[in-house]
Amino acid sequence: MVCGTSALVDGGDGVRFTVHRDGVTHSAFAIRYEGRVYAYLNRCAHVGVELDWQLGRFFDSTATVLICSTHGALYDPATGHCLGGPCNGGRLAPVGVEEINGVVVLKEKDESHD
Repeated sequence: MVCGTSALVDGGDGVRFTVHRDGVTHSAFAIRYEGRVYAYLNRCAHVGVELDWQLGRFFDSTATVLICSTHGALYDPATGHCLGGPCNGGRLAPVGVEEINGVVVLKEKDESHD
């Protein structure tokens, strides 16, 4: 389980969690945007630092884009694609999640893994 669905409010704080890929543990986060839950590895496409500017805070002040705390790279919350800044056309690595019976869980087969 990542978190309860009530822990994620549209444009609000995200929930940090970890995922295991290819034998490595990665920091990840889940957010709610326009009613849907999205999750990404917590790693900027620019230099690989964690995004949150305060623990669990990933959105900018408008709550419409995700922002990297280090250099201000901007990402679309629904796709993870870079919208501006030094991420230069990159994107956040998605993590497959779904909402089931009031909880956000990792998808059994993480199809978002490239």
